[in-house]
Amino acid sequence: MLAGERWSDRPACTHPLLAAVARHVNDHTSEVARQRLAVLIPSVIGLTGDDLHIDVRVALRCATAALPVVSAERQRGMAIAVLTAHRLQADLNGQPAVEGHQVEELAGVPAVARQARRFMDDLRVNRDEFRRRIAPSIVSDAIRGIAQADGLDPDPVLRDLLIGAIEDCRAQVGLGAQAAAAL
Repeated sequence: MLAGERWSDRPACTHPLLAAVARHVNDHTSEVARQRLAVLIPSVIGLTGDDLHIDVRVALRCATAALPVVSAERQRGMAIAVLTAHRLQADLNGQPAVEGHQVEELAGVPAVARQARRFMDDLRVNRDEFRRRIAPSIVSDAIRGIAQADGLDPDPVLRDLLIGAIEDCRAQVGLGAQAAAAL
């Protein structure tokens, strides 16, 4: 039982995208490191809501974590994900669209950033499509990319990513910071 519900990897007491992050991180974590993830389970209870800002923050967290470590073949997709999340975040906040050169997460990959900006020039982001299809795809691709990155121990990166996503959700739903990292 989790928060009065039968055990599920899609619990109603947790935002669906955060639950997806937790599932993917768990699936791509070694058996030894997976035990360190279990202590995080209570920290996701009650982290739910319909605010699209949650989806944007979680997707941006995943893409940003993946961008510097994924293979060159995956970097363009992660750069597009970063730009997409920033563009939607600006739209949700009633601000002008963020220009690609203003996105600090892309500073370390200038050639990839240019390609992503050109791709994004004519692309519009539909809010419903972002929630249903784009954000879950960003999460899945980012975590898979981290897990498959050459020369990287993915376990601590994935755990930190999950902790960051939990903290982002807590902040967005108004629960404030929790010392999830201490768990």
